[in-house]
Amino acid sequence: MITRTIRWGQGRSEIGVALFLLVLGILMLIDAARIRSGLGVQGPVGPKAIPTVIGILLVTNAVLLAWDVMRGGRGEPDVGEDVDLSQGTDRRAMLLLAASFMANIALIERAGWPISGAVLFYGCAYALGSRHYIRDAIIAVALSVGTWYLFAVGLGIGLPVGILKGIL
Repeated sequence: MITRTIRWGQGRSEIGVALFLLVLGILMLIDAARIRSGLGVQGPVGPKAIPTVIGILLVTNAVLLAWDVMRGGRGEPDVGEDVDLSQGTDRRAMLLLAASFMANIALIERAGWPISGAVLFYGCAYALGSRHYIRDAIIAVALSVGTWYLFAVGLGIGLPVGILKGIL
């Protein structure tokens, strides 16, 4: 019988992923249970079926992943040719990316997608190392306005316009 000793902290990221999947699965199951079926629903599959199946699959994957990690299993490291595995995580870039996404969330209803999207795109470009400030700003505005028009005109999905109402 072979026993493996797992040091504290080893496999911590995999356990974090397992916990994230577990919480996500539980939230999915709770939300699925709150769905009310309309009176006109016909057939054996109602609106709760797919969210319930996805929630069960998330919880099952979380349990299996945690079980595997606790038994000593490890994920294969990325062997991509453009990734230097000897370098650690760039925490500054991660924080800037997170701040860009949080700014987008905070601004989208008030300022609208064209402005919040431009902040998001510009912030991501800056966080990932681009230092062409004017060019990045022009591209960010073009991308956010372009995606707004794509959704509004091309797909018929209204993204918030915010303070640019009447201009776009």
